[in-house]
Amino acid sequence: MNEEMYLVDNNALSHLSPAQRASEFFHTRCRIPSEVLHEAEGYPDSDALKAVEYATTASVLRFLRTVMATVPEDDTALVNLYANKGAADPMLVACAMDAMQKTASLLFGPTWVIVSNDKAVRAKAAELSVESCTREEFATRTQGSWDV
Repeated sequence: MNEEMYLVDNNALSHLSPAQRASEFFHTRCRIPSEVLHEAEGYPDSDALKAVEYATTASVLRFLRTVMATVPEDDTALVNLYANKGAADPMLVACAMDAMQKTASLLFGPTWVIVSNDKAVRAKAAELSVESCTREEFATRTQGSWDV
């Protein structure tokens, strides 16, 4: 089985303890998109979280175009800029697609998984062939992996 790498949404990040967020497992296997880091700026350990940032690059932005092209104009489930909600949500999917492309040529490359309790994020991920799980599923999948 391939190793799993996780892109963590703020609604999952907020349920991890500071010790979990500082753990070797988290720093080795989890990444946080830049937009999610922006949402997490109020965390006491927000500066330390920058070490696991999945940066917004030109490649990620190209995938963001792909994601947004699949969102109907009147659909506010994934992103609703008028209500200032969900700005990071399409970026999670774009980052996952970018990461998947970067590791696609590896024989035993990692499986990239979005961790989010946002139904619209998980639905869009499934639509675009990106694996996702809830924070509860993440806890089950990673049980015994934490060094805390």
